[in-house]
Amino acid sequence: MSPAARCQAKRKGGHHRLPRRRRRHALGGDEHERAQQRDAGAVELEAGDLAQQHPQVDEAENDEHQRVYHDKVGFYGFFESIDDRAVASALFDAAAAWLRTRGFDTMRGPMNPSINDECGLLVDGFDTPPVILMTHNPRYYVPLHEHYGFVKAKDLIAYEGAGSGPPERIVRAARLLAERKGITLRRLDMKRFHEEVELVKDLFNRAWEQNWGFVPMTDAELEFLAQQLKPIIIPDMVCIAELKGRVVGFGIAIPDMNVPLRHNRSGRLFPFGLLRILWHSRKNHRARIPLLGTVKEFRGRGVDALMYHWIWTKSVAHGYWWGEAGWFLEDNFAIINSARHLGFRPYKTYRIYDKLL
Repeated sequence: MSPAARCQAKRKGGHHRLPRRRRRHALGGDEHERAQQRDAGAVELEAGDLAQQHPQVDEAENDEHQRVYHDKVGFYGFFESIDDRAVASALFDAAAAWLRTRGFDTMRGPMNPSINDECGLLVDGFDTPPVILMTHNPRYYVPLHEHYGFVKAKDLIAYEGAGSGPPERIVRAARLLAERKGITLRRLDMKRFHEEVELVKDLFNRAWEQNWGFVPMTDAELEFLAQQLKPIIIPDMVCIAELKGRVVGFGIAIPDMNVPLRHNRSGRLFPFGLLRILWHSRKNHRARIPLLGTVKEFRGRGVDALMYHWIWTKSVAHGYWWGEAGWFLEDNFAIINSARHLGFRPYKTYRIYDKLL
């Protein structure tokens, strides 16, 4: 069958309208996700009449990225293909053509759909399953990208740790520094969930603003993510650092719901799917720390180590003795060194690619 790409602009009504840079449904739901993409003006490209396999890639312009960087970088994501160079190249050609007609000179990704969502192509660490809110892909996706001429823009490193907590000497030093500065830690107050989210919003954008590729989260995006995670949040595993009532640091660990969900192969909740998920959730010992950061003036003062210690020990108390931290930018040496000193080790690498158009 012909691998020639056909571009299908699919624009139907959706039920959760967001800004152009869409939020992906955190805990699944393909129809919900695709409705968001259609609302936001995403175009889905399919290569060939390949029966039920439906290779695809999405491309998009990111208004927030353009506002921050003023460059000509466009994005692609949600790439799916069989192991066939012609099929993959047809998809990439169609995405590149769409971006080129809009004045972009570089195609970057995969972003699904932005750097604040699942992003990167797994290039190392295929022997372990993905954790919640992280991507996974076949090994052959890497040569498909490289054959087309994509080159590395940046690597994202995921770290793993296990045990009862960070080294005690690190914790003691961090606690001493924090006490001198008057830093206090507390858990998330679920009774004031909306107010807690409001406190974190400003901190998130300030804490990550100097990272490569950073684009600020909108209020709608962060609120949507918070509502999607709310059902699985364990308040003890969320740490808020304050100085005289001002939030200066924030960290969160969430159970790796991929573990119990893998035991519900049908994807249906009823009549028995939900029971399977709940049963295997009790046996889940894996968690992920997707976010942990401090405002600039408190970096390197032990606040991050204190929050890691809080989250780690609270997670262990709830039965989660293995955790993934990150991802971290490959050249963010400050956070990488901190993670290593705390006992984490790199175990997966995700790559962001660029292709000149």
